[in-house]
Amino acid sequence: MVDAKPRQFWRNGPADSALLAITLTQFAGTIALAALTPNGLWPRLASAALVTVMMTYSIIVVTHLFVHQPWFTDNRLNSVLSTVSSANIAQSVAGYHLTHVRNHHRYNNDRKRDGTTADITSTYRYSRDDGHAPLWWYLVRGLASSAQEWVLTWTTLLRGCAVGRRETTLLELAARNPSRRTAELAQVRYDRLGQLAFTVLLAALSWQWTLLCYLPSVALAFTLVNVQNYYRHFGAEPESQYANSVSHYGRLYNLLTFNDGYHQEHHLRPATHWSRLPEVAEQYQERLDEAGRVVSPVPALVGFLDTGRVGRRPPAAPPVG
Repeated sequence: MVDAKPRQFWRNGPADSALLAITLTQFAGTIALAALTPNGLWPRLASAALVTVMMTYSIIVVTHLFVHQPWFTDNRLNSVLSTVSSANIAQSVAGYHLTHVRNHHRYNNDRKRDGTTADITSTYRYSRDDGHAPLWWYLVRGLASSAQEWVLTWTTLLRGCAVGRRETTLLELAARNPSRRTAELAQVRYDRLGQLAFTVLLAALSWQWTLLCYLPSVALAFTLVNVQNYYRHFGAEPESQYANSVSHYGRLYNLLTFNDGYHQEHHLRPATHWSRLPEVAEQYQERLDEAGRVVSPVPALVGFLDTGRVGRRPPAAPPVG
């Protein structure tokens, strides 16, 4: 009798265990902060700063990687982690998957046509001309949209957090296959329930902390994520698959962020595991250099420091390791 081959636990290998550890640490750490942060201005400011950093990092790095490449072979584990991560980032991870993977990566920060963009997060969407919207206006509109979504999530409690008929964006992006569509919309529901239950738990531990630390941190984290998205595409060429986003090759940054800086490579091969993005850079290096893309000397979150970005040519041979 031949023994059956044991089923793999990790879909892409145990390297993703570091991401899982960060996810669980953030979840437990946020609860601990709500329960243990002492009264006083400075403790609360420090607590709010820590929540902001954890949430921003989770949205930009950890959850972003998960929505592209779920970590487990067992879909039930992925479903549970999606719900936990939704609590971490104050929004549905399944909804994030739909709007990011199926919208942003389809239209790649497109320019306006007929007065709007197909990419709902495009940096051109709120401009008054054919260029990028001003950063401040992009942030204001982005935060307003996130705040509206956060409020509307609470109203879905009236229908058990199910996706309603008026939520046209999610309904249009959900899979057409009936079984997949049902599973995806159900996951949005589970995520919302987890997100809202987590917020209620935090308020039960300390409504003052939730009001004065947590909610401002959510707003600031969403704003910082929009800064990141803006400078990941500012000055790029949406029409070119080799120049439609901006990469940053700093070794320390990419070590700490699981190769998040390889953003042009990520747009070229969105399904590629984070550990192999330097290989994509090496594979397409000649075409990337010929495209005249933008390579930033600084991470996107501080992209405003790259003052000469528009029209600047990249170095002839950017590092790939």
